[in-house]
Amino acid sequence: MQRLDGKVAIITGGAGGIGRETATRFVAEGARVLLSDIDERGLHEACEEIGSNRVSFLVGDVSSLKHNENIVQTAVERYGGVDIFVANAGIEGDVDSIVEYDEERFDQVMRINVKGPFLGLKASIPALKKRGGGSIIITSSVAGVEGALNFAPYVTSKHAVIGLMRSAAKECASSNIRVNTVNPSPVDTRMMRSIEEGFSPGEGDKIKSMFETQIPLGRYAKASDIAKVMLFLASDDSSFLTGSVYMADGGYTA
Repeated sequence: MQRLDGKVAIITGGAGGIGRETATRFVAEGARVLLSDIDERGLHEACEEIGSNRVSFLVGDVSSLKHNENIVQTAVERYGGVDIFVANAGIEGDVDSIVEYDEERFDQVMRINVKGPFLGLKASIPALKKRGGGSIIITSSVAGVEGALNFAPYVTSKHAVIGLMRSAAKECASSNIRVNTVNPSPVDTRMMRSIEEGFSPGEGDKIKSMFETQIPLGRYAKASDIAKVMLFLASDDSSFLTGSVYMADGGYTA
């Protein structure tokens, strides 16, 4: 039996590696999926790759309450409701010291990485309640449980969404809505290429090798590795799990 048969999922950041791979897994397991991202071309490509009439998209900015409300309303109109909300959209910001990091760049990271998930939950929780419960998954990071040199805004944002998750888990438990975070180590995606270049311009391969030496399994995660955890938390296999931080990090934080 398909684990998400009859379920409806919203995935923000759907054009990126983790979002796209998660959508692929969800559709393969029977879900109908609505993707959201600001990257319209990437959303088209994601839907073409998945190749199913059970996936569609809506372009917009997750830091807008109106867009989050539109995502939920669109899912209800197209598919009949919402059972799963994956708050996956995020940006890495810049690699820079606290002293040199200007307020505008800091605010941008907070808008997307913290305000975005908050507004996503605000808009989606009533819809999940109407379906008798469901699952909310927020993408955090290993940066959400430790510090990092010259990366304070991103680290701060990923700590913040763990607090959001824990509060939401307690608020939503009586409505049978589970809320958890997935905290990946470096993942082999565009975002990590950007971070590598930020730490040492022109020496991305060297930085990648350095990061990999810190991961006991000796490699970056693949987007599919993270998507498998997302699928578990979205499915009824995790029906008693809420308020938890799931480290998908190859032993990085062990």
